[in-house]
Amino acid sequence: MYSWGDDTSDWAKPGTYAYSEKNKAARAKDAEKAKAEGPRTYTDRGGPNEQLTNPKKMLTSQSPNPLIVAVDVTGSMQRWPAEIFDRLPLLYQTLSQYRSDLEISFVAIGDSRCDRWPLQCTSFAKGFDLETQLKALHGEGGGGDIPESYGLFAWWVQTHVKTPNADRPFLIIFGDAPMHPTVSEGEVRHYLGDEIAQPIDAIGTFRQVSRAWNTWFLRRPTGTKGDDTDKQWASAIGGQQVVHMDDEQRAVDYAMGLVARSWGHFDDFKTNMNARQDGEKVKSLAERVSSIERVIEAAKAPRVHDCPKCGAPLPATAASKLTCDYCGSSVHLPLRT
Repeated sequence: MYSWGDDTSDWAKPGTYAYSEKNKAARAKDAEKAKAEGPRTYTDRGGPNEQLTNPKKMLTSQSPNPLIVAVDVTGSMQRWPAEIFDRLPLLYQTLSQYRSDLEISFVAIGDSRCDRWPLQCTSFAKGFDLETQLKALHGEGGGGDIPESYGLFAWWVQTHVKTPNADRPFLIIFGDAPMHPTVSEGEVRHYLGDEIAQPIDAIGTFRQVSRAWNTWFLRRPTGTKGDDTDKQWASAIGGQQVVHMDDEQRAVDYAMGLVARSWGHFDDFKTNMNARQDGEKVKSLAERVSSIERVIEAAKAPRVHDCPKCGAPLPATAASKLTCDYCGSSVHLPLRT
C-alpha cells in the first residue's frame, strides 16, 4: 500500500524516482496527517457514508484542474474503490506535482433499477482529505441486468457539478458494461431530487458532458473490441475515448498516464512507473507502458466540432474528411461556424 509523503523506500527500485520539489511542503503535511491517523486501511462498512456521498448535493470546484474518477462498483468491480484507495497517495502525489491545484471527486456507479445506492458522489478534495472522501464510498456489488446507470451519472455531472475555472478537465470512468439507454423521471427525482418532464437520453447526455469534460471510458478486460458495449460508448463519447485495459491491476496507471500525457509529463510518469516494479516485471512493464503510450498517442486533441447530421461530438483531426462514430455520416472539415 502506497504512503503519503516523499518516502519511496518500499518501491521496487528505491532511489530511482523522486517527486518534484515544488510540492514538497504539501506532501510533508499530508504525511504528518497520515502518521497521526495511523496505518492506512480500507474497510467497507456495509454502506456508504451518505452525508459525504449524497448525489443530490451541488458540487463546485474553483480549481482550473478538477478531476472526476468514476467507478462502476457492480458485480466483479465492487472491489475497485479499495484498489484505488491502495494507490490514492500515488495517484494524487504524481498528478499534483504536474498541476498543484488538482482536486478530485470520486463517484461510485451502480444500477438505479435494483441497487440501494446506485450513485455515490464525493466532494472535490485534495491531499490527505481524499482519504475520507474515498472511504465514504461503498462497493455495493449489485447490478441487475447487464446495463448500468451511467446515464444517471452523466445527468449528475451535467446538472450538479460546476467547474467555472476549468477548460475541459478530465472525467475518467472505470467500467465494463453498457448503459441503460434512458433514465426515467422517477429515477432522477428519487436519486437526484430533480424534476424533469421526460426521460433522459443517456447517450445524448454524455455527448453534452463530453463537450465540457475530456471523458474517457477505461474498460476492464471483458468482451471484445468493437462489440456492442464499445459501439454504445463510442456513440456517447467517441470511439477514441474508449480504452480496453490489458491489465486491470494497472487501472490507476492507465488513468495517470492519460492525464500525464495530456499535461506534458508522460516521460516522468514512465520513470515513476518503472521505479515501482521489480526486475521480474520489467519486460511486462515495458509492454504495459508501451500499450498505454500507444493508446494515448492515438487519442486526438479535444473535439472541436459536432456532426451536422446527428449532433454527436466529432474528434479533432488534421484530415479534411472523417466518419461520425454515431450515425456513420461522412463529414467534411472544416465545418462552417
